This record gives sequence, structure tokens and C-alpha cells, in this order.
Amino acid sequence: MSGEQRKRAAVAVVKVESRDDQVTPEAGPEFVETAYVQDLSKRALAYLAVGYPVHFAGPAGTGKTTLAFHVAAQRGRPVVLIHGDDEFAGSDLVGRHSGYRKQRLIDNYIHSVLKTEESMNVTWMDNRLTMACKDGYTLIYDEFTRSRPEANNALLSILEEKILNLPKMSRGGDGYLQVHPEFRAIFTSNPEEYAGVHKTQDALMDRLITVNLGHFDRETEVQIAMTKSGLSRLDAEIIVDVVRELRGFGVNNHRPTIRACIAIAKILAHQGARAHKDDPVFQWACRDVLNTDSAKVTRGGQSVMGEKVGEVIDTVLDSRRQTPLRVGEVRSRAKE
Repeated sequence: MSGEQRKRAAVAVVKVESRDDQVTPEAGPEFVETAYVQDLSKRALAYLAVGYPVHFAGPAGTGKTTLAFHVAAQRGRPVVLIHGDDEFAGSDLVGRHSGYRKQRLIDNYIHSVLKTEESMNVTWMDNRLTMACKDGYTLIYDEFTRSRPEANNALLSILEEKILNLPKMSRGGDGYLQVHPEFRAIFTSNPEEYAGVHKTQDALMDRLITVNLGHFDRETEVQIAMTKSGLSRLDAEIIVDVVRELRGFGVNNHRPTIRACIAIAKILAHQGARAHKDDPVFQWACRDVLNTDSAKVTRGGQSVMGEKVGEVIDTVLDSRRQTPLRVGEVRSRAKE
């Protein structure tokens, strides 16, 4: 792939450099971008520029988190990352009292006079949300709907009134923090039907601009498979076409995702194999990676996904009218 093609391909990876409780995202050596990704980034940056938080919503494997890091990197500000968690409470976002500090001063300079002074102060520890609001960082709240709705209540005043409410004994007793004007927030979430996902409060959703993401377009998926594995375009196209065809099968059309394309492509590249009907590596890699029960289609109580994978492979390859591999091209070590 040429350097120019690499610049216009798809999201593949983002390099993240950690600095204490913040990260500085930047494009890694495999990060590429297509017009599809550019359009999403342009829209998200426009919303962030005028102060609105962005919410990337969509099924797993649609590049939400990678896109969030890519957009955040364009702002040139440090990034604070939070992963949604069912065990979260509000203090896990804002901060908490971490103990007490006690001081005692004994003054016996004059022997006949003993003077004692004691003071006790509450020790407060900021958490990541407070740090982002105070210093004007970009917050990425990944899969925020995995946190319980009440844990995210602190976000309501942050996103609307630009004020973070804090316990009165925190930060010198101020009770609130004015949000830095450079603070911005990017959220990601999976569909509500996913396990472990909570329905969030309407008041929070009303403050977000939601960008719904589906699977990448075909060209983007082909470029990702090529970039991540080093396979030829022809092999990458066949893998992507097989995966895309299977998405229309069964009741779960979110699977398989781009991750399946990457996995098969990497396996073929490592084994020196080809996306060809006569190559056994391609056959068993596709069956193992794509044979998922999530389609929930059975015959006689048994999943027929493995059978469907074989049919789709034959359909895609027949449409390309492949010629048989020459002797020696089929690896003898790759057995059924």
C-alpha cells in the first residue's frame, strides 16, 4: 500500500501515551483513514467546537472507542479515559475523602507554660472527572451505559450549567467547581440489549449529540484488513465479502464484525496462506472464526452457522471464478 493510500484508509489503531492519570493519543504506525472516517471525525469535531458532548453509539466492533481517541487527538488537549463499570458510584468519577490529616503542636518554650494546639483536616482526592473539568482536558467515557444511571448524575450539571457539584468538605470547602472552558466530553455506548448495559437517564441523553455508528463501509473494511495483516487487496476483499455476507444471516446482524476480518487476515498472513477455495488454512480459519452461535439459527437443535459459513465462502469465491492453486501453493501443513 502506498503512503497516500495509507493516509486515506481506515481506523486501525491509536497509540496512547500515558502520563499519570491522563493520556495523550496520537496516530500509531497502523492508523489510517478513509473518507468515511473523515466525515465522522469532521462532524464530531464541529459539535465539540461549540461545546456539545459527542456520543458514539453502536454495536461492538464498529470502531467507537478508536474513533473517540482519533477525534480527541485532533483537539490537541490531554485526554482522561474512564471505562463504564456497574460498580461505579458518583465518588468514583468525582472524588472522595481519602482520610484525615491530624497535626499537633506542643509549645513548651517557657518551662512554666505548656501550650498545645491540634488541628484535623479532611484529605480529599480528586478522581478523573474532576481533574478533566478543572484542567480543561478531553474526557472519553467509554461504554458509559455500563455504569448505573445514578453514578452519572454528576454529569448533568457539568454538561449543562458547566458546574461540578462537590461535597462541601472537598477542595477547601468550595462545594462546587467551575468547569474549565476547554473541557469537552466524548461518550461511547453499546445497544441497550447488550448484557451489562443500563438504560441511562433521559436528562443525560438530552445533553448529548448522538452519532449512530454501523459497520464500516466495504472499502474501509478492506483497507483495515490490508493494513493490519499485510495481505494483498484481493485476499482482503474476499475475506471482507464473506464477513459482510454473513451479517445478513440470522437474528443478530451485528456479527461478525471487523474484528473477524482482521483475525482471518492475520491468520492467513502468518501462515502464508491465500483466500482461496483450495487453501485449507483459509477454510478452517473462516469456520473457526466465523462459527458463532449468536445468529441463533438451528436445525434439530444444532447450530447451522458452520454450514452457512461454507455456503457463503463458496458463493463469494464462485463469483470471482477462482482458478485452482498451482501445485505447492496449498500448504501440506495446513490440514483439515
